[in-house]
Amino acid sequence: MLSRYRIILPVVSLAVLLAATFYMQPRAMSYFGLNLLFNLAVPIALATIAQMMIIMVNDIDLSLGAFVSLAACITATYLNDTPLLGVLILLGLVASYALMGAVIHTLDLPAIVVTLGMSFVWGGLALFILPTPGGAAPGWIRTLMTVKPALVPMAVLAAVLIALVTHLLVIRSRLGTVLRGVGGNARSIARAGWNVTVLKATAYGLAGLFGVLAGMALVGLTTSADANIALRYTLLSIAGVILGGGEFIGGKVSPVGAVIGALTLTLAASFLSFLRLSPDWQIGAQGAILILVLTARLLFSRRGAAA
Repeated sequence: MLSRYRIILPVVSLAVLLAATFYMQPRAMSYFGLNLLFNLAVPIALATIAQMMIIMVNDIDLSLGAFVSLAACITATYLNDTPLLGVLILLGLVASYALMGAVIHTLDLPAIVVTLGMSFVWGGLALFILPTPGGAAPGWIRTLMTVKPALVPMAVLAAVLIALVTHLLVIRSRLGTVLRGVGGNARSIARAGWNVTVLKATAYGLAGLFGVLAGMALVGLTTSADANIALRYTLLSIAGVILGGGEFIGGKVSPVGAVIGALTLTLAASFLSFLRLSPDWQIGAQGAILILVLTARLLFSRRGAAA
């Protein structure tokens, strides 16, 4: 019963918000309208999946926004100008994320503190690469992010693909089951013969991979980069995971729900712009929508537990 609510509530919240958007702006009910509504959904969904990989092993990443910004800066500079060097640097970022996970577990450090400290490292590197906004998106990334499929907008199609791939990886594969087991009971996983340090490094490495993909997708949409371009993704990714049915402890995550949560947050920004709220009020309104949905989830969870 609880697992059913874990996926139903994100779907319902997205459907309600989408219906309200169509009611206020009927012209959004079209291919072009949906494409505008979910324009930035892909990088947000990828960042949310990255955060989910960390939350899955009972940690939390406060450096993700800065990391995505760094990946975006590298994409708009090195990957565009010298592709081979750019690929090597991005792979190095993924490896550094895996190393961070291994160090956190080996030294028993609080992930929230380490990742907060690393956010300044990522931010400093991003500023070193791009002191001012600039760079350019590699042509193939720009083409990929702006392609127009026949029936469904690229953002929606990509979100479905991300949800499918991560569901197979996290829920259906042996590796995903073991990684969720680390979040559920790391001692049992260790007693079963698994190296928890390696597993933590793997989870962080996967987070780094999806973070890099988020930065690349963001540059493909914006055509340039900035050292602060994705700082808000840290909180958005956490909100997306929780909105999508994830829990901070226990290894309880839902890849499909996380993607739906990311879509909901993306749609919420578009919906609030239709209300003509000032940007200062939009952030608070997004928080209010999130609190409302989470309150409903808590009530349903308690009712299900009581039953």
